[in-house]
Amino acid sequence: MNEPVKTLKADLCVIGAGSGGLSAAAGAAQLGLKTVLYEKHEMGGDCLNYGCVPSKALLSAAKAAAGVREARKYGIQTEDPKTDWEAVKAHVAGAIETIAPVDSQERFEGLGVTVIREAARFADRKTIVSETSRVEARRIIIATGSRAFIPPIEGLKDVPFLTNETIFTLPELPEHLVILGGGPIGLEMAQAFTRLGSKVTVIEMGRAMPRADAEHAAIAIKALRDEGVTILEQHKAQRVSGQNGRIRVHTDHDSTALDIEGSHLLVATGRRAVLDGLDLDKGGVDFDQKGIKVGDTLRSRSNPRVWVLGDAAGMEQFTHIAGWHASVFTRRAFFKQGTKASSLPVPAVTYTSPEVAQLGLTEAEAREKFGDEVTTSAFPFHENDRAIAEGKTLGECKLVLRKGKLVGASIVGEGAGDILQLVSVAMSNGLKLTALTNFISPYPTRTEIVKRAASAHFTPVVFSKNAQRLVGLLQRIP
Repeated sequence: MNEPVKTLKADLCVIGAGSGGLSAAAGAAQLGLKTVLYEKHEMGGDCLNYGCVPSKALLSAAKAAAGVREARKYGIQTEDPKTDWEAVKAHVAGAIETIAPVDSQERFEGLGVTVIREAARFADRKTIVSETSRVEARRIIIATGSRAFIPPIEGLKDVPFLTNETIFTLPELPEHLVILGGGPIGLEMAQAFTRLGSKVTVIEMGRAMPRADAEHAAIAIKALRDEGVTILEQHKAQRVSGQNGRIRVHTDHDSTALDIEGSHLLVATGRRAVLDGLDLDKGGVDFDQKGIKVGDTLRSRSNPRVWVLGDAAGMEQFTHIAGWHASVFTRRAFFKQGTKASSLPVPAVTYTSPEVAQLGLTEAEAREKFGDEVTTSAFPFHENDRAIAEGKTLGECKLVLRKGKLVGASIVGEGAGDILQLVSVAMSNGLKLTALTNFISPYPTRTEIVKRAASAHFTPVVFSKNAQRLVGLLQRIP
């Protein structure tokens, strides 16, 4: 027998307990506002349970295996590593369990949030209902995230396939994992499973790492291929057939057919916003296949009572963007500030080895937008003393400049995602390029590469003939 429906009034009603929804709910509750949070699945959303956390935990296990293989080049004699798949899965599960309390229902109820673990939907423009509740809210947030997009490939729905929601709990390590999609998820999983002992083939209909700097993507892709990952670019999957343990992907490349057979199939062809079941029409909320239609303020264009955070907003699909959206909402809704979703440059990192980190515009995007006004300044890892000492010399830092002002950056190499944050601070705060040269960098560190790349931009001027003449004149002064 169903519980009686309870009616609540709230300052804020949040649908979705992922990064954006949790951050916004926590902020509202701590500001003394009556807050209701709906979540029909796991607290913490996709990132904690099926995305960022388990994937990075798996990558860390794979990196440990790669470290054993590489030990010989440092003079350490080892045997080839053997993968205990159950122990690897336990490591992944342990990472999730350790972080889970931060996102738990108990913690948020402790903050004063009313948490309802049911599917929510609109009853009208200001009312959200579920099986046992009815909430009239002054403001409503939709932060329902996204799920793996399953492309309309013939036969795909008739064979067993994996997504990010099922790959981390496989009962056995795949013998041959075939991956559809050469984006960040596909390539991270490709390298991880190769290092753990699987044969891996990636099928990508265009260029692998399509949104990264082309030169830096090529460096990372070559590194993966050198490790044994088969990456087939410009190959379109036309049809899928087979059964559990023996799945065949029929591809086309320049009108030439090629069949790839593997034991498991992972679909990593992008993601789509989760909007089904919300009855958005009843809420007067317009949407399309990308997500809910919002402006730079993150408010619904058709129902200003509704705000949209994270993947559901149809913008960049990163956990850190969802967190930033929560900050934009809090600043605008509660403190009446003018912050916009596009106020800061967006960082993106593919956590392969080497990592590929991107901020703002790529060189190609900048040249398309600004033409001859664009220049670049770069510095390679093979001239960085820390990289040399550690034997990790692959890659470079590239700064993209328009009339000497930072408009983007790309780094490929060990720890690129962490190094990029120095450039992110500069760009986000409108600092001049000289700010990246005017600090003391501890020696030896990899992050020094940013300072050297920035300094390289000024080298032609600092050591020009005019500068030499000026210094010559100044030397005459006692």
